[in-house]
Amino acid sequence: MNRGSGETRGGVNLPALRGYNEALVLDLLRAAGPAGRGRAELAARTGLTPQAVSKIMVRLAAEGLVAEAGRAASTGGKPRTLLRLEAGARHAVGVHLDRDELRAVRVDLAGGVLAECAGPLDFGAGPDAVVAAVVRAVGRVCDPAGPPLLGVGAAAPGPLDHRAGVMGRVTGFPSWEGFPLREVLEGWLGLPVLLDKDTNAGAAGAGPAPRSWPAAGGAAEAGASVYLHVASGLGAGLRLDGEVYRGARSAAGEFGHQVLQLDGPRCRCGARGCAEVLCLAAVARADLPEAARIVGEGAANLVALLDVERVVLGGRVVAAAPEVFVSGVRAVLAARALTQPPPEVAVAATGVAEGAAQLLLAPFFGRT
Repeated sequence: MNRGSGETRGGVNLPALRGYNEALVLDLLRAAGPAGRGRAELAARTGLTPQAVSKIMVRLAAEGLVAEAGRAASTGGKPRTLLRLEAGARHAVGVHLDRDELRAVRVDLAGGVLAECAGPLDFGAGPDAVVAAVVRAVGRVCDPAGPPLLGVGAAAPGPLDHRAGVMGRVTGFPSWEGFPLREVLEGWLGLPVLLDKDTNAGAAGAGPAPRSWPAAGGAAEAGASVYLHVASGLGAGLRLDGEVYRGARSAAGEFGHQVLQLDGPRCRCGARGCAEVLCLAAVARADLPEAARIVGEGAANLVALLDVERVVLGGRVVAAAPEVFVSGVRAVLAARALTQPPPEVAVAATGVAEGAAQLLLAPFFGRT
């Protein structure tokens, strides 16, 4: 089943899939916001019977996950009761492990940030020191008296194995290769942990969350968007048909290691003329327009390859000069566009830590 952004997603009236059907309903309520939705609309959009929706709502209400949002205006009959997601009923934590900085947030089910902390991090100090720093950060943002915590989403530099929760040979930090970061964090925290690349978390945070849903029978929203992260490294997160694309080996998105200049300067990966080494060199000499141009050239390659419709920029280098990067990338994309109009270019509205929390919450709403 294609479950891209904006599509009508079908439920099934089978007891064995009760949890999935509940997730469909919760996702629709999340998308509706405080205004909520009526039972009839939920049934129409999911394809479930009204009776099945009513039973689901009883169970969700008993768990404190939904509440009444008032009544819809009457159209001649009895006003419909509207229901909304109780966003504060569960929390999640997102952590961004950058090469030199750590940031953690606690969010509610709607993605609202309730607490956050940030500080320096030496990724080169090795796994033990970094794990200890993550455990401390999670402790700082957690509320022991608060609602249940669903888990922790951890975003780290790639490459890594998202499915196994194991780190790969991070460029510049080979000692991390093979370290089971997810398993170790779960042991220390006593919570479920999801591990993913920082750029995938950025893509999750940059995408529409919650996603909009059309009326029942509406067409699925297709398309591709890319999140480009410029900080201590240069990477990309891809969203294809509304879902984060990781690749068969969790290796998609190594944007920074595409070669833009043959026989150029040596990159940390061992190749020459990579987008990352060229961009970071421009940043180091405070030539941000040139850094933006390099990011734009790399982005134009992705646009030509994948027909990307939206380019989202993030990371602290972008945050320090967003106008420079948006205008620079936009100019390159416009100049190299093979079709019109060129892709939209925007700055990410949230950070990687928030995106990591969204990835952790995704299965709660039937997403990946």
